[in-house]
Amino acid sequence: MAEVSFQAVGKTYPGSRTEVIKGISARVADGELMVLLGPSGCGKSTLLRMVAGLERISRGTMAINGRIVNDLEPKDRNIAMVFQNYALYPHMSVFDNMAYGLRIARIPRAEIRARVAEAAQILELTPFLKRKPGQLSGGQRQRVAMGRAIVRNPQVFLFDEPLSNLDAKLRTQMRVEIKKLQTRLGVTSLYVTHDQAEAMTLADRIMVINDGVAEQVAPPLEVYRRPASAFVAGFIGTPAMNFLAGRLCGDGRAVELAGGVRLGLPAPVAGGPMAGGTEGAITVGIRPESLRLDNGHGDLAVAVDLTEMLGADSVVHGRLADNGSTLVARLSGIVPARPGDRLRFTIAADALHLFDTTSGRRLDA
Repeated sequence: MAEVSFQAVGKTYPGSRTEVIKGISARVADGELMVLLGPSGCGKSTLLRMVAGLERISRGTMAINGRIVNDLEPKDRNIAMVFQNYALYPHMSVFDNMAYGLRIARIPRAEIRARVAEAAQILELTPFLKRKPGQLSGGQRQRVAMGRAIVRNPQVFLFDEPLSNLDAKLRTQMRVEIKKLQTRLGVTSLYVTHDQAEAMTLADRIMVINDGVAEQVAPPLEVYRRPASAFVAGFIGTPAMNFLAGRLCGDGRAVELAGGVRLGLPAPVAGGPMAGGTEGAITVGIRPESLRLDNGHGDLAVAVDLTEMLGADSVVHGRLADNGSTLVARLSGIVPARPGDRLRFTIAADALHLFDTTSGRRLDA
């Protein structure tokens, strides 16, 4: 068991002035599963590889269990990594694939057999120990790759998008299995993904990374309910959050959208562009699931472009009648709205998310 800490960690590749990791500081607690979430190219896999020792740290310090590992070789860090590619030896049995690293480390044969048997039981691989990887399904191969990591009894597990080669149904099943496994073993884990559903399901905390910067580090529900920036707000949630241009008015207890729609706020906004009581431009975020259909008294009039009927939910795509801005609403049940129909929506004041238009940072009420 161990904690992992980053102190102003940065990464710049030799011969380049571009910093791909820009001073990230965070702490992964002992036994915690932290998900590194972000779009392709944001630096999340680079950060994971720095923990593994596969990438050099350009600045800052990284520690595992209190020991600075900046210059420590990967083999000396007591970590185990599960990659997107299973990387199994096709000519070896499942048992031999799981045991290979232990044999290289000269672990006694009896202990190898015991460790592999225990991992196989945990992962429900016992009936397949004599099979070759080519005789297994994709999910079973991924479990073998995880078993190969488990038998090493590492301080830290590192997962680099391990489910991206699986189909949607199997991904859902496997992420549940990974969460149960990590909870059972209690091993500190870092998990890289661009899939927000994986992040919300697996994480004790999520680090949302954007262009090498940790935009927010928080539990999944906090990231969803109180995103620290417009980037985080737009990355978390399906469908994505609606962003509308607006301005603070009066004493900061209301916001006015382009076109004149005025929405009350539960409390005055602090820390925004409204210094000294002056009004200022902001960005208003509204989650599609926070909108409620109210054709009698709704504040937001919408002209329907398209309705996706998904069975349990309906997703309505449209344009605000007042200013033409696009708006998406996710509603419970079947809403048989057709293109050209006019609907009205209401939203609770405490469901509005306000962001500084220039910096993108959240404005707190």
